[in-house]
Amino acid sequence: MTSPARTSLPRSVARVVLGAFLLFAGTAHLTVARAEFAAQVPGWLPLDSDGVVVASGVVELVLGAALVFLGQHRVMVGWVVAAFFVAIFPGNIAQYVDGVSAFGLDTDGARLTRLFFQPVLVVWALWSTGAWRDRTALRDRTALRS
Repeated sequence: MTSPARTSLPRSVARVVLGAFLLFAGTAHLTVARAEFAAQVPGWLPLDSDGVVVASGVVELVLGAALVFLGQHRVMVGWVVAAFFVAIFPGNIAQYVDGVSAFGLDTDGARLTRLFFQPVLVVWALWSTGAWRDRTALRDRTALRS
């Protein structure tokens, strides 16, 4: 079994900063920015928009805490966080396509520019946790448990 290599100080700091960002966003989902987040839920999604906002806020809190406090599981957490950022991307696309203003994104140009930051978040999650670099170690661990 291969053990994941330790991460460098810059990666560890980036992981904790991303975790803090998710903790802040999750808290905002549940409190002060709930309406703003609800505006980003695509109309085609057959779920209550407030329920989606609450659920995604809770998920962000859990993922943020995992990034900050579960360093020993950082590779798996990195993949889950990256997948979460991919999963919520349709909401950002819907905001652009539908022309929905939220979070100061009140022009098509601003909403389009925001779309280019979602891949940055995916890369940030994978890089800061060493998830991409250490993917074989995760695969080896998973195979041993089977």
